[in-house]
Amino acid sequence: MRFLLYNIRYATGPKMHNYVRSSRKNLKRITAFLRELEPDLIGLIEVDHGSYRTGGENQIELLAESLGHYHAHSIKYGQRSFWRHVPVLKKQGNAFLARDRIRNETFHFFEHGMKRLVIKLELEHVVVYLVHLALGARARHHQLNALYDLVKKTRRPCVVAGDFNMLWGEREIDLFLAASGLQNANTEGLPTFPSNNPHRHLDFVLHSKEIKVRDFQVPLVPFSDHLPVVVDFDVQVEKDQRKAPRPSHCSCLKDGGLAAVGANS
Repeated sequence: MRFLLYNIRYATGPKMHNYVRSSRKNLKRITAFLRELEPDLIGLIEVDHGSYRTGGENQIELLAESLGHYHAHSIKYGQRSFWRHVPVLKKQGNAFLARDRIRNETFHFFEHGMKRLVIKLELEHVVVYLVHLALGARARHHQLNALYDLVKKTRRPCVVAGDFNMLWGEREIDLFLAASGLQNANTEGLPTFPSNNPHRHLDFVLHSKEIKVRDFQVPLVPFSDHLPVVVDFDVQVEKDQRKAPRPSHCSCLKDGGLAAVGANS
């Protein structure tokens, strides 16, 4: 399976002053990038559900239609949050896009922090959680504790992915990894932020021991302030349940050219 994680910053581009501008042109660039990589599953952080930036159109629905994927999405603030009533902010969320039909989707919300959404997606052989953790260290700590409670109840191979905002460095997540038994797919600690001069590892893909990573890449593309993460992995299942690999060779933009990101599984 090929999984792609990307904080697209509402498709407004990498520069802060573009945050309030139309996202239509840059969303087309992101769509073309995603299409070329041919991911089986996409986790998107910071998507616009239809503010003035998109002309009232839902970015996830546009992407799903262009890619031919199923989708699951929600606003990232708590269900009773004040932020759900603020213009523009009330349209901001996270989402999954999946090539195959989604078996089940569940939306959890943390009790702490401004951004509280946890999307749980159940596919044929794996459960995937998508999060965008708080900027504040205290709130992140509470959120990681709640995330641990969700993971420990999961009886199937699982992936936990998202923008973890580990502003104090990767040591923040060490206790969570030790307690949950999850492993970091980014074994080399490749940075994902900011995209023009990456030096921080903020975007994580964590996985249970039944999942074997075949390839991990951080493509250098300029469509957001974050860089995307691409992970090719296998899930250990019975042979009669495993689908035949889908052969492909995918590439992505890098410094204006093309750079291979590994074979799809």
